[in-house]
Amino acid sequence: MKKHPLPDKKFFDLQAQNQFNVQQYASSGSLEATPYNRRDFYKIWVLIGKSILHYADRSIEINQPALIFTNPLVPYSLESKVAARKGYSCIFTEAFLKAGGRIEHLQQSTLFKTGSDKVFFLDKTQLAAVNRIYEDMMTELATDYVYKYDVIRNYVNLLIHISLKMQPALSSAPHANAAARIAAMFMELLERQFPISSPDRELKLKKANDFAKSLSVHVNHLNHAVKEVTGKSTSILISERITHEAQALLKHTDWSVSDIAFSLGFEYPTYFNNFFKKNTGVTPLSLRR
Repeated sequence: MKKHPLPDKKFFDLQAQNQFNVQQYASSGSLEATPYNRRDFYKIWVLIGKSILHYADRSIEINQPALIFTNPLVPYSLESKVAARKGYSCIFTEAFLKAGGRIEHLQQSTLFKTGSDKVFFLDKTQLAAVNRIYEDMMTELATDYVYKYDVIRNYVNLLIHISLKMQPALSSAPHANAAARIAAMFMELLERQFPISSPDRELKLKKANDFAKSLSVHVNHLNHAVKEVTGKSTSILISERITHEAQALLKHTDWSVSDIAFSLGFEYPTYFNNFFKKNTGVTPLSLRR
């Protein structure tokens, strides 16, 4: 039987090193709410330290160690109630888990699906077990083992299965300044999609309904909050941002108009041409001349 050598470790590292990271963290000082802004990354993290996790129209008080699952399409901010907090975190792309044969779409997963809170409070035994998994992930990541990312995927899946056995914490009542928070998180979610870095990367959120679904609010509620805070409708703000990005791509890239149209979510170039002319008064090609 012909023997096949093991694949070069660098092949696997280059494929996965930008799709996963794990760390132990400790922070102190500022008590201001801080947003999480890593695009395209799912996150599973342990938080120790009294805090409030803010979503668009709801908040969750963290008053004991917690295991938290977050989706890159759902913006949030963390307000610390103490000067120091600590824990562990791992971030990964959907492609990272799919490479291990986990074919369920993460956005539809029970733990990452939009519209649900995924905060699990941990007792001492559970905290010790979860912390041990993170320590094992960090140890494995530092090794030279050729299949270390397969091992790490198993650890991530273990965190997922441990959590599926638990009940999530309940949200507190909506924040008094919900309109301002909804508008701010809408703007953050809108900005997360830009700049467009590749013509193969299509805009995911293009309409008010798309944003409302990601923020888990009714579209009318979203429109009212955004209009109240910004003075502009949700649709106008989306159109303005897409127009601004289109102008930048036309001026600073050599992409074809068709590629730009696709990346900005237009099914046909003619739709993009009509949209661009309506919002700027000129055609895409004339802007490039």
